[in-house]
Amino acid sequence: MNMLHSDNIEPKPICTPTPAGHEITPRDRRFGREEGYAPGKYWQNGDPVATAFYNCLSLTFPRGEAFFIESVREFRDQTPAKLQKEIRAFVQQEVIHSREHLALNRRVEENGYDTSRIEQRITESLGMTKGRPKITNLAATMILEHFTAIMAQQFLANPRHWKDSDEETADLWRWHALEEIEHKGVAYDTWLYATREWSRWQRWKVKALMMLVITRNFWGNRWNDTLDLLAQDGMTGWRVKLRLLKFLLVEPGIARAIIIPWIKFFLPGFHPWNEDDRHLIQRAESEYEAALTGRPATA
Repeated sequence: MNMLHSDNIEPKPICTPTPAGHEITPRDRRFGREEGYAPGKYWQNGDPVATAFYNCLSLTFPRGEAFFIESVREFRDQTPAKLQKEIRAFVQQEVIHSREHLALNRRVEENGYDTSRIEQRITESLGMTKGRPKITNLAATMILEHFTAIMAQQFLANPRHWKDSDEETADLWRWHALEEIEHKGVAYDTWLYATREWSRWQRWKVKALMMLVITRNFWGNRWNDTLDLLAQDGMTGWRVKLRLLKFLLVEPGIARAIIIPWIKFFLPGFHPWNEDDRHLIQRAESEYEAALTGRPATA
């Protein structure tokens, strides 16, 4: 059944709070390409635990974002013109993100880490999507895009996430975060359009069940992957696990910080743009330009 088109049924209008006039702007930036650039093994504040977590997260992006692109593209051509334009910009942003994280991932390997087990887990996870209904993969993309958006909000709202980090690498993450916020409604709006003939209960049931499964897998895999890299540095045992738990839940506490936004996903009338955080995009852009020019940032 074609989820997006019927000759006998007019599409039901779907009202979403995506801000009117909101533009998605691909920014073709490159990080860490300067000759002699060497951020150090523990680029995140000299902390092996924090560095390992972000390195593992980066390792998921190139193939993960290729999956997001493919999932949304499957529905692009039958969506309204405005959404088609947003999908094209979303795809452009994700392609550039993949390129920059591939460069970061090469630096991880150059620091002596064997990432093959992590890559294998990613391969196995993506392998499960083969042969699934296209709408299921779109739902997974919509959920993972929400994950990245609520984490991105924390990365920009709380400077402590990048305190004393290698500035070039931190700039990469902040740039990625602002674009994740910028396009956070695209996959969700595509999902709303693709399921516009579903009942509210059916739509909620599918997205809620998938969110629970994906949440378990996301954090389980990030936990195991981080411990994998730490073990390669000779860091094992309960003390290391306690340090990782503290990093996730206490300081800076990214997992704790996104609990409320995660819960809101299950509420009636949810949409990513219910939280209008465009001011974070503007602030991050201002700070980036100020760093380049030496002028003070503007709010």
